Amino acid sequence: MSQVTMVLVGAGLRGMTYARRALATGAGQVVAVAEPDPRRRARAAEEFRVPPERVYADWSEVAAAGRLADACVIATQDRLHTEPAVALADLGYHLLLEKPMATGEDEATAIADAARRNDILLAVCHVLRYTPYTRLLKRLLDGGRIGGLVSVQHLEPVGWWHHAHSFVRGNWRRQDTSAPMLLTKSCHDIDWLVHLFGRTPRKVASFGSLTHFRPEGAPAGATARCLDCPLETGCPYSAKRLYLGCLGDPDQEFWPLSAVTDDHTETGVLDALRTGPYGRCVYACDNDVVDHQVVSMEFDSGATCSFTMSAFTPMEQRRTRLLGTHGFIDGDGSTLRLVDFRDGSEETIDTRTSATGSPGPSPEDGHGGGDEALTDAFLTAVAAGDASLLLSDAAESLATHRVVWAAEQARVTGTVVELDVRDDAAAVGRVRSADGGAARLAPRSSP
Repeated sequence: MSQVTMVLVGAGLRGMTYARRALATGAGQVVAVAEPDPRRRARAAEEFRVPPERVYADWSEVAAAGRLADACVIATQDRLHTEPAVALADLGYHLLLEKPMATGEDEATAIADAARRNDILLAVCHVLRYTPYTRLLKRLLDGGRIGGLVSVQHLEPVGWWHHAHSFVRGNWRRQDTSAPMLLTKSCHDIDWLVHLFGRTPRKVASFGSLTHFRPEGAPAGATARCLDCPLETGCPYSAKRLYLGCLGDPDQEFWPLSAVTDDHTETGVLDALRTGPYGRCVYACDNDVVDHQVVSMEFDSGATCSFTMSAFTPMEQRRTRLLGTHGFIDGDGSTLRLVDFRDGSEETIDTRTSATGSPGPSPEDGHGGGDEALTDAFLTAVAAGDASLLLSDAAESLATHRVVWAAEQARVTGTVVELDVRDDAAAVGRVRSADGGAARLAPRSSP
């Protein structure tokens, strides 16, 4: 298959992850970059060898230039997805769109409508669907290994330091500049659970709040910044300890440190903590998103699902228990323990080892290999014009996002929200298995 040409809109951590994977495999080539931050823009242009006339400060300049490539990666901030997605879909670009799809239902619907009327591929980055772990788990469920799925318990352990980095000090700390945390962090998980059930829930309830990262939570003597605080050495949320500890580790310098500063020296880090948002005390920020939340779902079959997201954990892989009529599966993101009620047998499967016996992706490798596998699937689908190679489309992503918005409505209003599952169930049903099943598109044409 020929190489897919790509425009990168948003050269931050997520956009660079997908673009680097495309370059590493040779399946894609970045031919244009749009990024408002001049340092990030220059870095991406140099890394991908983009000519100066194809380096832009804003996505609107890309749109004004016409169709420059086969596909576009949109990895702008959450509230800046809709306009570029619609405009670039109208130009015929196939889209790899960072999650969440959009921050509101009207905006997400506009994106789905644009994808449909232009007959383009649109893959929202639900990377958890693409891991070897998920693919095997989905095959086991669809194959009836534990009978009918009756109940699921799922935990997302956000991690104490990760929550402080992204959702207290960082870009996703406020609903008015980003979105509720259930959408920005956990639309991954709600989408994944719907994928496992193969249908959207009928009823949703939710509870959660911002309990700890508030001014009232500050210990006596705490100051507004970690560098000035006499309690810093004993604080679990010490910015000094977290970010200086990243120095010398290339992975940690890429993330989380690059969100703090591009100067990866001790002096550079300390300067950023002295003046920037990441040096603030976690009890003296302007954050308002929840630090823990529970979502309960009921499906039209009577099956139930509980999802818990919490900041007060280590940063680990998700943990899931799936309870069926004939068996039980316990998963930790890498291994699956399967118990068969019919004969009492028990099996443990390590999904980090491939069928050939060679090591597979670890949980630390881009969401357990999901980042890489999604990028590969998207580029192959674009090159072949084959939508069946993607595990969700625009309609299904819209359907699973609607579950998130229903859950947040339930939390805020203290009610149980009932969804109209007919249209959404049809959308989810179009992608029938872990190996795809959607329609084939016409072959791609070069821009």
